[in-house]
Amino acid sequence: MPSNRPKVYIDGHVGTTGLRIRDWLAGRDDLELLHLPEALRKDSSARRERVEEADVAVLCLPDDAARDAAAWAATGGTRIVDASTAHRVARDWTYGLPELDAEQRAAVRAAERVSNPGCYPSGFLLLVRPLVDAGLVAPDAPLAVHALSGYSGGGRALIERWESSETGLGSLPFEAPYALDRLHKHIPEMVHYAGLAREPQFVPAVGPFRCGMRVQVPIPAGLLASDGDRIREALADRYAGEAFVRVAPGTGATAGETALDPRGCNDTNRMDLHVHAHPSGHVLLVAILDNLGKGASGAAIQNLNLMLDLGEGTGLPG
Repeated sequence: MPSNRPKVYIDGHVGTTGLRIRDWLAGRDDLELLHLPEALRKDSSARRERVEEADVAVLCLPDDAARDAAAWAATGGTRIVDASTAHRVARDWTYGLPELDAEQRAAVRAAERVSNPGCYPSGFLLLVRPLVDAGLVAPDAPLAVHALSGYSGGGRALIERWESSETGLGSLPFEAPYALDRLHKHIPEMVHYAGLAREPQFVPAVGPFRCGMRVQVPIPAGLLASDGDRIREALADRYAGEAFVRVAPGTGATAGETALDPRGCNDTNRMDLHVHAHPSGHVLLVAILDNLGKGASGAAIQNLNLMLDLGEGTGLPG
């Protein structure tokens, strides 16, 4: 008998994001996962057939391939969650960060085309957007971001490089900054969805661990319209009742060396936000998340659940 469960196809299921999505969806009986034989995994005709057959296609592809698959989906009437960077600030696409503001969750639920947010922007936006909305940080403030990710964020090639015995990167006793000489692909969505009037200085880095992420936004006292307690209160008010965003209590110093471990939310769809106030009036904002959880695969499943009205947290750990 034909199944009345919604059909989901992951196009690009062998990449790091696609693998995690497939693993977290594998035990669910409220949807039907469509597959292709390994021999046809890269066959464009077979992929297009599956995309058009699905109720929702999750695209875990390079940008150009995602644009092609999105065109197939539009022809076949298939809804899309696109995990690439191709459509994150595109018109007629809905940004898939349900906690962004009061209207975003309903927008995702009703959307035909959802662009999954980037891992770094997810942390940055959930820290900064409420403060801009509340008038605590000016849209033209010259912000800086220091973000540290596990090496799985760079996909298979970077995983192999960091885990190779020849490079020795796995035992590196420090982080490695990158993209210091170019506009990072995440900057446009960070500016657009935070409501900023200028680009932040963004310094991303990779550390010698597979998964995990810490996004730090230091805000000097001169850029703030209030103190650390008010900053934390604004974040706590915004995310009160959210299942996957947790604001740590207090604004004092860290409890110890491991308090801001970038791996602290690994294997979950959770994001932890911290506010640390300095006696001089400066504030450090910190987001901890799994770059393959809330930063990618978990976010895609959260969006998928909303679009299919299956319960936002279904199948999501944390």
